[in-house]
Amino acid sequence: MGLPAEKLVIATNENDILHRFWESGKYEKHPVYGKEAEGGLVADGVKAHEGGVKETLSPAMDILVSSNFERLLWYLSYEVYSTSADAVSQRRAQAGDHVRNWLNDLKSKGGFRVDQQILNKAKSDFASYRVSDEETIEMIKSTFSSPSSKGYVLDPHSAIGVAAALRSAEVAKPPSTHHIALATAHPAKFSNAVERALPEEKAYFEEKILPIEFKGLEDKPRRVSHVKKSDGWEGVRKVVVAEVEAELQAAERGGI
Repeated sequence: MGLPAEKLVIATNENDILHRFWESGKYEKHPVYGKEAEGGLVADGVKAHEGGVKETLSPAMDILVSSNFERLLWYLSYEVYSTSADAVSQRRAQAGDHVRNWLNDLKSKGGFRVDQQILNKAKSDFASYRVSDEETIEMIKSTFSSPSSKGYVLDPHSAIGVAAALRSAEVAKPPSTHHIALATAHPAKFSNAVERALPEEKAYFEEKILPIEFKGLEDKPRRVSHVKKSDGWEGVRKVVVAEVEAELQAAERGGI
């Protein structure tokens, strides 16, 4: 959009594969299992991930491999390993070959390392910080109690972004430029983590923060359709088709 940005700040939780890359140039999965992987809150969706991921209070960030990272790798390769004298088609093909080799190593060896040229180029546009669950909770607390934020309640994902932005700003004193952190979710989606951070503010949260549509939601009747695992996706399809047909019939009876 033409916004002049000096850098983008990468904010990760304890699943810090991207942060480790910016620190070392090594992109490794480092999967965790068992007790080491436990954490977070089931009520906030912490279990909704594949095995080998550290469970945290920010479940939407609980991943091992970023799906968009290979696009950045391609761009870095395109910029570093070719010159403007090369044909564009040749530069694109060379960049694609580099990315293909790296991703093959990721699949077969669990990781890869880029050379210093690529890492330096990556650091020219990005900074990276890792934020733990404990630091996430502290960020929610400090933001809420700060006079300048006037009781603003961060969700755990946004808290990680704010914490990373503050660290980036502290690198240069005074900061070399303004930092902007955008909220990524409503705190009501992760209310259990918020309650852990602000246990004495439950009444405030319910009165001032919780959307009216959420109030009393847990007391409403639940409608659940069960599908046998053995039925596979066809079983899910049958349920969806039956629900659609029932709604169409109800609409016809109502003259809609």
